[in-house]
Amino acid sequence: PGPSLITAARHRARLAAGSADHFTGYGARQVLDAHPARLADLLMDRKRRHLVRPVAALAKADGSVMVPGRVYGAARRLARTPYGAGLEVLADRLMNQRFDEPGGAVGASLAALTWARPGPAARWLTGEALAEVSVRLQSAPSRQGSGPGQRPGDFRARAALARHANDLRVLEQAAEIRSQRLHTPFLDNQVVRACRSLPEALRVQPGARAAILRTVLEGAGVGDLPPGWGAPSHASAAAAARKGLRVAADPLMDLFATPLLAQAGLVEARVVRKALRAAAQGEPLPLDGLADLVSLELWLGRLLARRGTCWTGTPARARAVPEGIRPQRGALASG
Repeated sequence: PGPSLITAARHRARLAAGSADHFTGYGARQVLDAHPARLADLLMDRKRRHLVRPVAALAKADGSVMVPGRVYGAARRLARTPYGAGLEVLADRLMNQRFDEPGGAVGASLAALTWARPGPAARWLTGEALAEVSVRLQSAPSRQGSGPGQRPGDFRARAALARHANDLRVLEQAAEIRSQRLHTPFLDNQVVRACRSLPEALRVQPGARAAILRTVLEGAGVGDLPPGWGAPSHASAAAAARKGLRVAADPLMDLFATPLLAQAGLVEARVVRKALRAAAQGEPLPLDGLADLVSLELWLGRLLARRGTCWTGTPARARAVPEGIRPQRGALASG
């Protein structure tokens, strides 16, 4: 399952207008941009002065003089928090169903300054499901001191890149156009290494991603790019997702009339239908969380529909020589 399952039709319509080889920018943000948790890495490396530029950018976007203190405090707590303790905090949040997070760019950065946090769909899971996950986290071997072997920023950045790459594999299959090859150069191993080798001062700043892409293409002889190229807007994607939710509201109500997720005890159908209806009417609910629920329900339905159609081998009772009966020497070799 992956969020791409619910956007596959839209992407397939877009890809159908392309040629036999279609190049995409998937992964550019995860490879070139820095995860907010890197601020904790800077503190661990005693590079406090490197926090000035990203924190100043957040303060400018938020317009509050309290931003530097809040961000520095969160980064300092993360730098001093072992991985096992971070999992304990996550387990406590799940057990007590604490999902509220501050909004805006500063809020997103503060929420990301942790080893782990509840996923966007967690608020719609049942109490039993959340408690089960909480117990598993508390009993994880990682609590015994065997952490991920990485600093918080590196760990969160690699995890985000891995999730994005996995979802792209889902998209490649769900939105496949026959005789078309989908290329994602930013997820190539050599490109990832090249991007990571760039100095952070160069790539971690507003507009750096588009500037780096333009510089690379100019070096390859590609110029005269239109204004704004390489800097896609999140607002247009969010607006398209919300419009799609409004258009598909009725089919989604039918999908969650008797959902498989509810039969498994993971969600309550009534709660999910209420959330879908509210989001379609414009309430500020996390659309990525609803996308996770819808994609998982679709995946479960398709998984059950395929059961029994795969070759599993010849049953034992249909074999020519039943098990336990040893043929005489030479019997199977005779003409």
